[in-house]
Amino acid sequence: MISGLVLAGGRGSRMGNVDKGLQPFRSSTMVEHVLARLRPQVGPVAISANRNLDTYRAFDVMVLPDEIADGLEPFPGPLAGLEAGLRHCATPYLLAVPCDSPFLPSDLAARLSAALQEADADVAYAATQEPGMRAQPHPVFCLVRVDRLPALSSYLSEGGRRVDGWYRDLKAVEVIFDDADAFRNINTLDELRGLDASSPPAPPPFPASLAQVASCINGYDPDALRVQDAQRIIRDFVQPVRAVEMVALRTALGRVLARDLVSPIDVPAHDNSAMDGYALRGADLPPEGTVTLRVAGIAYAGKPLDIAIRPGECVRIMTGGVMPAGCDSVLPQEFADSTTDDTVTLRAGAIRPGDNRRLAGEDLKAGSAALKAGRIIRPADLGLCASLGFAEIPVQRRLRVAFFSTGDELRSIGQALDAGCVYDSNRYTIYGMLTRLGCEIIDMGVVGDSPEALEEALRTACENADAIITSGGVSVGAADYTKQVMGQLGDVTFWKIGMRPGRPLAFGRVSSNGRSAFLFGLPGNPVAVMVSFYFFAREALLQMMGAEAPLPLLRARSNSPIRKKPGRTEYQRGIVARGDDGEPEVRITGSQGSGILRSMSEANCMVVLHDGQGNVAAGEMVDILPFEGLF
Repeated sequence: MISGLVLAGGRGSRMGNVDKGLQPFRSSTMVEHVLARLRPQVGPVAISANRNLDTYRAFDVMVLPDEIADGLEPFPGPLAGLEAGLRHCATPYLLAVPCDSPFLPSDLAARLSAALQEADADVAYAATQEPGMRAQPHPVFCLVRVDRLPALSSYLSEGGRRVDGWYRDLKAVEVIFDDADAFRNINTLDELRGLDASSPPAPPPFPASLAQVASCINGYDPDALRVQDAQRIIRDFVQPVRAVEMVALRTALGRVLARDLVSPIDVPAHDNSAMDGYALRGADLPPEGTVTLRVAGIAYAGKPLDIAIRPGECVRIMTGGVMPAGCDSVLPQEFADSTTDDTVTLRAGAIRPGDNRRLAGEDLKAGSAALKAGRIIRPADLGLCASLGFAEIPVQRRLRVAFFSTGDELRSIGQALDAGCVYDSNRYTIYGMLTRLGCEIIDMGVVGDSPEALEEALRTACENADAIITSGGVSVGAADYTKQVMGQLGDVTFWKIGMRPGRPLAFGRVSSNGRSAFLFGLPGNPVAVMVSFYFFAREALLQMMGAEAPLPLLRARSNSPIRKKPGRTEYQRGIVARGDDGEPEVRITGSQGSGILRSMSEANCMVVLHDGQGNVAAGEMVDILPFEGLF
């Protein structure tokens, strides 16, 4: 319900003419510390700035320049930024904070929101108070109802510039905070340097290191890691991309909903009939025998009948027709004992009071969440949104994923196959899996086996994408430079997973020129690539997209014995179909070698044999992952 806005549009004249937000502070910049504290409290985040726009965009947020003209003042001040934020805000409330307060409270949004709701106010702003002193307001830390934009625009058009002056005619509430240092503005370079040396740092935007996250696993061993432990480490380390965009309803299919969609209306809007029949009063239903009611009119769907029904009367009504005043039940027309143009006769017990009436708000109450954030929009959701009048909906921006294959032996389609070379199939399967996830794809082709080529590819990828997927080069036999190059560029670990196929896996985060991306280094064998993607990369990418789409494991009966040793997780290609009794039954496709891509093409599911399982007997139930419908 709340968007965040960082006000960063000042001159920086007392900071060496450098934007305050971009000043170095505690190994990053001030605006990064502000974003790290603000993002957990709000939904979408934007920065208001009038210069260095591309630099601010690198922080993965929308950047909004001022939109008002002021011939006397090239930088009209924070209110101009607030106005731009309100104009582009897609939520009911906007929380504004300055870029030079890196210690803002972690409960700022919650407390301002609670006070605003309790007082039914238009604006809530922070204040601090020393014992025995008057409260010191901090109006630039404010939560504003977005529909109060006209009041701000009017104030600015009249030449107003005071941050605490624009809401003079609105209802504002002051919220007292105890920590005055949380609201201090850093105005000079000396002050900044002093704080840099003495103040506690703001929380970092990412976990301190992959090793710290991995250390939470008891007995963590990168040379013998269980599947579920690797999945947990990845889940805890990956951070979501928080950029949001409004898209037309028709283009939202397959996108991830960024915020709860709150219904503006009751659905249905009125009590209405679930049947073609007769709307009547439950009190007129006969306890025995029959009763004849007079038909007082006809109610069509979309054409309410504006009459009050009296005892002994009813109304002919069509499905969806609004229930007339006084009616609480509907007799389906086929349940009528007899009818004429003016009467209907019904028997005792034909219906009960209240039958066949759909209540207003029965499907959805106004103010309730029609769809929850994190949902991947499906066709039925488009219809639901349309029924509520939404022409646009907020979605997560598409995740940018760069991918490439490594190996001098690989050739792209159309090239001649030299002795010992093979066509690169992995990029095509990865392309297909990423396309199904709805990612924005950057295909970087084949990268040769050299440290210079790998480093250049990784740098290019992380400067242009949110995540990187590589295939090949992570096995035991890979050249040492692979680990060395990945390690030089970031926080990457190499694992040997207790699984088959797909034992080697690299995971971490790499950086270049101030940009970073999460890295998934998959094995080179074609089947192992797909297995590793589905069971490690897929969930992480969806998590980065803000989506909730767990793997849809189902149960099926094995039609034959399956040999397996406990102690590792195995993924075998299978074909599931209905057995003779109509229940799902799965059979293995045959040879399960990790290089046999044909078996993956023939299969319609993956049989998942968990690490604690042993041999599977014929007729025993197993978990399967169906391929169709898999995001």
